[in-house]
Amino acid sequence: MTVTALIVTLLIGAIAGWLAGLIVKGHGQGLLTNIIVGIVGALIASFLFPALGIGMSISSPIVGSIIFATIGAVILLLILRLIQRA
Repeated sequence: MTVTALIVTLLIGAIAGWLAGLIVKGHGQGLLTNIIVGIVGALIASFLFPALGIGMSISSPIVGSIIFATIGAVILLLILRLIQRA
């Protein structure tokens, strides 16, 4: 992985984690946690959506990556919320 790809990955993770924190109330986190949640969310989305046959046709791959990662991060935060309640 090049330095540029690493920086883009971290930025997408940070944006996706921040957006997911806004969507799932009560999960405001710091920058590092947002990056981790966003990146893990992107991993969840990369396995889940192709298995469901869901694809995204957006002209900008970065916007598509942010949307996918955000959806995956929201799923992750909702799962974590369920675990914390149990």
